[in-house]
Amino acid sequence: MIRSRCRPIFPLASICLILGGALCLTSGVARAQQLPPIEPPRPMPLPQGASPTLRVSTTEVLVPTLVQMRGDQIVYGLKADDFVLEDNGKPQQIHVQEEMDTAPVALVVAVEQGGASVLEFGKFAKMGPLLDSFLTNPRSRAALVGFDSAPHLLEDFTHDADRIDADLQQLQPGDGRAAILDTAGYALSLLETQPREDRRVLLLIGEERDHGSKHVKAAQLIRTIGESDVLVLSVSFSPALAELGHDTKDSGDDRTLNMISTLAMAIQAFRKNVVKELAQMSGGEYATFVGDKRFEARLLDASKQVRNRYLLSFHPTDLTPGLHTIRVRTTQDYGARIVARRNYWLDAQPQ
Repeated sequence: MIRSRCRPIFPLASICLILGGALCLTSGVARAQQLPPIEPPRPMPLPQGASPTLRVSTTEVLVPTLVQMRGDQIVYGLKADDFVLEDNGKPQQIHVQEEMDTAPVALVVAVEQGGASVLEFGKFAKMGPLLDSFLTNPRSRAALVGFDSAPHLLEDFTHDADRIDADLQQLQPGDGRAAILDTAGYALSLLETQPREDRRVLLLIGEERDHGSKHVKAAQLIRTIGESDVLVLSVSFSPALAELGHDTKDSGDDRTLNMISTLAMAIQAFRKNVVKELAQMSGGEYATFVGDKRFEARLLDASKQVRNRYLLSFHPTDLTPGLHTIRVRTTQDYGARIVARRNYWLDAQPQ
């Protein structure tokens, strides 16, 4: 993660009008030229009175890192000398924040309401009490966003999980779409309004692929998540269980260090499973569920992993602009699973 200013860019919309098979091409063009200009899409609003938090340092990269043994046991007490962090293959000097469970959490829960998600509303309705595990610190807060073809703020940041629970009990079916890219961009903007000392987390619950985003493109979101300090935890209700085993064991050994091809690969991966790629890029985790018990277990695991991540940071020695690849390992082989940030974005340095 890199501390920097996020600058959402919303491209102009374009509409192709088909005037009917009986009309000739010339007639179609003439009519299209007479249409009034299309109004560009407007940025999605932030909560009333909120303004994004500006980042001061552009070269401090934050890397949340989970070190977990089999049986879900967390490895505690590791120091900077116990980690090796490589940026585009080059070892970096790192700092480790050792106190893992002290900072308050700023959480955005984004729940899909479009498409087939209506079949999962019964599970979502039981989620409210589970969110208490994210809000154990009295200064922690959560907000609720629902999304179909657009994100909707259902509940602004609050420490009262009962308010979010009430909203989850009243979810309404959406319009059949799942604008995941737009929703993730919107959630990141919401989290940017929260204190920078907080552990900012996006819990994204939805299907794997984007359907209907109009404001945010994949390359833009890759850059935004690469500049932020937001941890993305995603839970998908699509039955892609075969991919889960590979994703959680990825050590980064086969990752390319060419930044152009890395970006192209990330964009392609977003098209296949955007919720998984968001989680992996940020150092979070991706999981699937089928039944109620599995869904509840995934949420409880997610809350525990937020509190038990080390926060590594470094100042990159390679200042090449673009998407960088990170690899984290421990100096000793504990037989542990290491989950860390995969990429970050570096802006061009001022001359």
